[in-house]
Amino acid sequence: METFDFLVVGSGSGLDVANVAANQGQSVAIIEKGPLGGTCLNRGCIPSKLLLYHADILETVERASEFNIDVTVDGVGFADIVSEVNEEVSADADSIRRGLESSSDHALFDGEARFVDDKTLEISSGEGDGTRLRAETILLAAGSRPTIPPIDGIESVDYLTSTDALQLETPPDHLIVVGGGYIAAEMGHFFGTFGSDVTIVGRRPNLLPTTDDEVAESFTETYADRFTVHTGHSVTAVSEDEGTVSVEAYPYEYGEDAGIVEDEDPITVTGDELLVAAGRRSNADTLNLDATNVETGPAGFVETDEYLRTDADGIWALGDIVGEYLLKHNANHEARTAAMNIFSDSLNAVDYTAMPYAVFASPEVAGVGATEAELQEAGREYATNTYDYADTARGDAMKTDGFVKALMDLEGEILGCHIVGPDASTLIQEVVVAMKSGSGTVSDIREAVHIHPALPEVVDRTFGGKFTRGGSDHHHHQH
Repeated sequence: METFDFLVVGSGSGLDVANVAANQGQSVAIIEKGPLGGTCLNRGCIPSKLLLYHADILETVERASEFNIDVTVDGVGFADIVSEVNEEVSADADSIRRGLESSSDHALFDGEARFVDDKTLEISSGEGDGTRLRAETILLAAGSRPTIPPIDGIESVDYLTSTDALQLETPPDHLIVVGGGYIAAEMGHFFGTFGSDVTIVGRRPNLLPTTDDEVAESFTETYADRFTVHTGHSVTAVSEDEGTVSVEAYPYEYGEDAGIVEDEDPITVTGDELLVAAGRRSNADTLNLDATNVETGPAGFVETDEYLRTDADGIWALGDIVGEYLLKHNANHEARTAAMNIFSDSLNAVDYTAMPYAVFASPEVAGVGATEAELQEAGREYATNTYDYADTARGDAMKTDGFVKALMDLEGEILGCHIVGPDASTLIQEVVVAMKSGSGTVSDIREAVHIHPALPEVVDRTFGGKFTRGGSDHHHHQH
C-alpha cells in the first residue's frame, strides 16, 4: 500500500490545493475517474460557454435587419462547431494529464475511489486491481453529476444530460427540456438559436427561480416569446416510441401541500430529444463515506465547518461535493481558503460574501447578494431601484430590453444587485468589487466616474437614482 502526505479525490479545483501541497514538498496523490480538469473543463462551463458564444454570434447576425443591415446566413457548420469545441476541451484535459504524469511531485491514479477507513482509499479502475492508498490529509473534491428525477418511464427513454447535449453533432428538430434553471436556459438558447424547436417544462412558476423574482419574470416572458414554455408544471411520465419522446406534465402547486394538481388535466409534449436538466447532485454517495466519520446532509452534500473540515479528522472537502454554491469560481475560491487552512498554522473561514452568478443565455442574467424575496422573508428594511438599459445611450443604440435592479439597506449598504440584459455577467463585476473590496455602499458606485456612453452607465444610473422603500407600499418597476 502506498502512503502519501496529501491525497485529493477529483481533478477540478482540488488540483489547486494539490499543487500547493507539492510546492511545500509533500508527497501528493490525485485520484480521478474521468478526464482531467473536472466538470467545468470537460462537461460544464468551458464547453457550454464556447458553444454559447457561437449562438450569440448567430443571433447577432440574425438581428442585423433591426439595424437596417441586410444579411443572409448561407449555412452553419454545426458539427464543425461542436467538434472544434470538444477537441479544444480534450486537448486541455490531455495537457493537464501530461503535466501531472511528467511531474515527480504528483502521483496520478485513474479510477473511482472508495473509502476503506478514515485514512485509506481503494481505487477501482474497472480492471479489479483494487489499489489501496493511505494519506495523512485527504481532500474530497469529487464534484457533482446531473440529477435524474424519478419520472415514470425515464429508464426506458434515451434521454440526454447536459454532458450528452454538449456533444450532439446535429441540433434536434424538437428538443424538450425538463427543468427551468441555468442549464435549461443556456441549452434552450443554444439549440433554439441553431434551429431546434424548444419546449421547456419547469416546476417553478418562473424560469431561473433562484434569481430575483423581477428578473426571473422578465426572463421567463422573453423565453415564452422565443420558445414554448410550460412553467408551473411537473413532469410525471415520459415514454419513447420509434424516436419520438412523449412527456406528460401536471400543473404543480407550491405551498404547504406542495405537489401536482391531479384533478387538473396534464399537458403532453412530443419531440425527438429529451434533455433532463433538473439540477445536480453530490458525488459523495460514490465514495463509501460510511467507512469514515464524514457526515453528509439531507441532500447528500458533504457537511463541513466554515474552514472546510469534515467531521473526520484530516479529511477536508470543497466545491460541488459540498454544494455551498455549484459554481466554478466558488470552488476556486474555496480551494484558496482550503490551501491556507491545510498548509498554514492559522484557520480562516470561507468568506462567501458577494458570490456572484451568471447565466449565459439570451438575455444574459447575472446577480450578486440577496434577492428582494430573501430580504422580505428575513424581515429586513431595504430600498430598491431599477433602471432600463434602453434609457442609456449605449442601451438605446443596442435596441435592447433589460434592466438593472439594486437593493440597499437604509444606510446605503449594497445588499444585492440583479441584471437581465446584454453583458450582465460583465456589468455585475463592478458591484461585486464594491461589495467585496470597497466600502460596500452605493457611494462606491456613485462616486466613480463612468465612461459615457458605455454600458456600465446603466449600473451607475441604477445606484445613482431614487431608491424606493421596500415592503407593502413598494412600487414594482414595469417593463
